[in-house]
Order: sequence, then structure tokens, then C-alpha cells
Amino acid sequence: SVITARNPSIAPDAEIRREIEEVRENVKNFAKRVHTGDLRAPNGEKYTDLLVIGIGGSALGPQWIASALSTPNDAMRVHFLDNTDPEGIEQTLTAIQHLETLLVVVISKSGSTPETRNGMLSTDAFLRSRGLDQRNDVMATQENWVARFPMWDWVGGRTSELSAVGLLPAALQGIDIDALCQGAALCDAHTNARDIAKNPAMLMAAMWFYATDGKGRRDLVMLPYKDKLLLFSRYLQQLIMESLGKALDLDGNRVNQGLTVYGNKGSTDQHAYVQQLRDGIDNFFVTF
Repeated sequence: SVITARNPSIAPDAEIRREIEEVRENVKNFAKRVHTGDLRAPNGEKYTDLLVIGIGGSALGPQWIASALSTPNDAMRVHFLDNTDPEGIEQTLTAIQHLETLLVVVISKSGSTPETRNGMLSTDAFLRSRGLDQRNDVMATQENWVARFPMWDWVGGRTSELSAVGLLPAALQGIDIDALCQGAALCDAHTNARDIAKNPAMLMAAMWFYATDGKGRRDLVMLPYKDKLLLFSRYLQQLIMESLGKALDLDGNRVNQGLTVYGNKGSTDQHAYVQQLRDGIDNFFVTF
């Protein structure tokens, strides 16, 4: 189970547990080397900015955590490329003030994910156009990349936030990834409770099942009222819709079921979703 990525003590065997613990230590040690200046940019200065290039689950989780847990004292400024829009890519790269001290993290299992590869090659071309020779440009296995971290087959993209996919950007930003994983493990303990009244995840699932007639007949609107949770609904869109949007049920029957997720920010959307909920078409429900 992906749960072992954040709680290796419950791994099914000693080898998997060792791998998880080793990756987490390697991530922390790498981040420490960057923060202390032991590992420096090509110009000899400390890295100041981080650019994360990914798509889907390799971007949404890291983006959400970077936003939700950011502080004025972050160790590095974090930027993301998560689309193939050339104008958007150039806008993101142009906004980075210290390109000469930019550390680039490319997240891809195969190394050939088209959108991610486009972002990587576009970034390389952009930096070269400004006289910055990125030595580590083509493929991590062929070029002199600074470091590589594993992406296990048993961790799906939408559930990869507490693997190296999410922990590396978080650690480089300056987030305490041990505390992050510990919090997730505590959540797991709560959501393993068999008493539905003591299990918040089971209560939510039961409510969602009831509100959608068990068939996704109403959409879900997620309204966070904290600015730092703005990206939460976007993260949930992939987590829920990719998990539940299925043509077949477990018995092979065609059902074409799922749960469509919308959302933005609470106070703003009181004038949209909540207005519609009170006076408009009864086709969705809200989780605050």
C-alpha cells in the first residue's frame, strides 16, 4: 500500500522498509547539502530558487504543499512548470530573478513523459539563451545530473506526495518532511478506526455516498476558507476523479461512475457555488 511510503514501520517486508527509509534520508541529506552550500550552483554560489517540472500527480501534490506550508522563512523560492503552454512556460521562467542559482527538479517515472520532457527542454533552451550552460540537460542516466531519486511502481502519481516526488521539493523548500510524514501516519491511524463515528474519512465517504445516491449523481464542491488551501480542491480533483472515474465496477459491470469535483476559495465562491446551491439547480453538494 502507498501508506507505507509515509509510514515504513508497516511495510510488508524489511527490504521495502529499508528502501523507504533510505530514500527519505537521502532526500533530507541532499536538501541539507543544498541549504548549507555544500552543493552549489555552477557559478559557485548557493542555490536560491527551485524549479519543479512535472505534470498531473507529479506537480499537483508538490504545488499544494508548497503553497499550504510556505512561510516567509522558506529556504528556497519555489516555481513550477506543469503545462505545455509556451507562453506560460516563458512567463514562469522570466519571473525567476536568479536564474544563475536555479536548481531544477524534473519529476518523471520514465524520463520520457511528453509534457514533462517539453518543460525540461524548454527550460534548458531558455537558460542557454541567457548564457547559462546547463550541463545536466538530456537524460539523468546519460548526463551529469546532480542527483536521482527513485519513483516506485507501487506508488501512483495521484498518491505520490509523500514519496520522493513530493518530499524532495518540500525538503528543498525547507519544510520538515519528517513531521509531514508523521502527521500523515497519525491521520492513517484515525482513518483505520472501525467505529464510523470515530473515523472522519469514513464519515465523509458515507456522506458523499448518501449525497450522490452512491452513483455520483451530484457533483462535489470543495470550499476551503483558508487562502493557503486554494490549491486543495485542484489537488482533490485528480485524487478523487482519477480514483473513482471508472467504466467498470469490481465485478466487471459497465457503470461509468465517478465523482466530479469543483472548488476554488470559500469566501469568493459563496457568491457562486453557494448561491447556486441555495437557489439554483440541485446537482451538487458542498464540503466546507
